[in-house]
Order: sequence, then structure tokens, then C-alpha cells
Amino acid sequence: MSFSRPEYLVSTGWLAEHLDDPSVRVLDVTAKLSSNLENRAAQECFADSHIPGSSAFDVPSGKGVLSNPDAVLPWMWPSPEQFVDTMAAYGIGNETKVVLVARTPRAGIDSGTMWCTRAWWTMHHMGVDCAILHGGIEQWESEGRPLTAVSRAVPTAPRFEVNVDWERARATQSDVLAATTSPTCIVDALAEDSYDGTGTKYGPRGGHITGAINLPFRSLIDAETAAFVDVDRMRAGLDRAGLFDQPAVITYCGGAIAATVDAFCLALCGYDRVSVYDASLMEWSANPELPMEH
Repeated sequence: MSFSRPEYLVSTGWLAEHLDDPSVRVLDVTAKLSSNLENRAAQECFADSHIPGSSAFDVPSGKGVLSNPDAVLPWMWPSPEQFVDTMAAYGIGNETKVVLVARTPRAGIDSGTMWCTRAWWTMHHMGVDCAILHGGIEQWESEGRPLTAVSRAVPTAPRFEVNVDWERARATQSDVLAATTSPTCIVDALAEDSYDGTGTKYGPRGGHITGAINLPFRSLIDAETAAFVDVDRMRAGLDRAGLFDQPAVITYCGGAIAATVDAFCLALCGYDRVSVYDASLMEWSANPELPMEH
């Protein structure tokens, strides 16, 4: 069995063959966040060792390159105008193939996979041709492929023309509230103890959005690397949750990062009626009028 949309991933072999292709841009989204959501340690990691030709692409910081700097909450979607400026700064045009890569320097919020899927989810739905390096930098390094500390100049590219697919990209608070009384399936991508209210709280209230089911994102990835589980295991997990049979799916987590793993895996397996709740529990749990349970 194979993935329905294999073009959403690239192998280390494919990337090695295309490192010198001027139409390919490699963006490193490795995260090592501090308590104030800055990503300086990852920048230092990049400066020490990275895939040749790649650029440090700071998605993980709370006001990172794909986040709205004027939003109250971290990691909120950028405006199309901001996105165009970001693409220009990184030499990305409409004919560019972007490959997203990462390490997982420590477990938890620094999962390389979820930062790759967050970047992919935003860029893909803004019209960028992008893919994720399956296995991440860990697999690249384990195969003896080259790493460097030398940075290359960012190439220029024609100005990017945005084509935003908002409906399939993100859900709002009102979308989620409507989904609590509709056939749309709401999926909590956090760990089981967060879902049932006994573990980490992502805001003032613990538990989950009323009516949501739980599919922890870690069940779909290799937590020690930026890699996904194999296609059979992935499909089985999504199928056990009944997601392929849903009329529509909205995923969420604490801040709309881990939720993109579940959403990406659905897309990878051919299900495209899925959106991600921007702001997620950071917004929802702060409003006592919105329904939660545990």
C-alpha cells in the first residue's frame, strides 16, 4: 500500500539528487523553543550543522515567519500580503519546489514533524508547491549525507502570487462552535491525558472541546525524528478513528501546531475535507461560554 498523495513527501535520496537544482529551496524549521516562545537555540543549531543550501526558516517562534506579528495569540495565520513578503525574503516563487526539513532536538513541543506539517499546511494552502523530507535531518545524517556550517546566499525569484484555499486551510471559532452540533467531526490531536483533563492544560480550562474525538498526533509519527509512521499503520489509525467516513473534519490542539499532523496525514492519505482550527485551545479554553468537557 502507498500514500494517496506521495508528492507531499520526498525521500532523502530525492533531495540528495536535487540539492543543486535552482528551482528547489530547502527550509529548515527545526525548533528548540524557550519559555517565551523564542527559537534562538535552533538558530544556533542551524549555524552549526545543516543540509547544504538550506535556510533557517523560523516557523516555531511565537511570532515566526509564518505567523501574524500583530495577532494577540502566537502562531496565527499570516495575511496574504505578509506571506508574499516572506516568500520574497526566502527566494520562493510560484515555480519553486520547497522542501521542509527538521530535526527533533528534544521530545515535546520541539517535534520536528509537527513544525514541518505546520509550515506545509500554511504554505500548501497559500499555493506553494511544497513537500516534507520524510525522516528529517536525522535520517539524512544517518545515511552519511553531507551537512555543513556554511550558509548560501538566498536566490531571487519572481514575486509569489498567492492562491489561498481558506476553506480547506483553517477553521475559525465560529466554525468549530457550529461543528459541535453538526455532522462535522472535531478531532483533538493532543495526548490522551490532555483530552481527558488529567494532564497538560492549554489555557485556563482542561479537557477537550465538547463532542471532539481524540487522535493523538504522536500515534502518527516517530517522536524521535521528523518521520511519519508507515502507510499501513497511518491508515489504520485514521480508519479506527472513523475519519475517512466523515463529511468533514476540523483538527485542533493547543495552538494549531500538532493539529496539522493529523490534518496532513489525512491529506497524505487522500482525504481533503479537513481544516485546522487557528488558535485552537489557546482561544477556546479562555472563553468560559464555549463548551468543553472531560
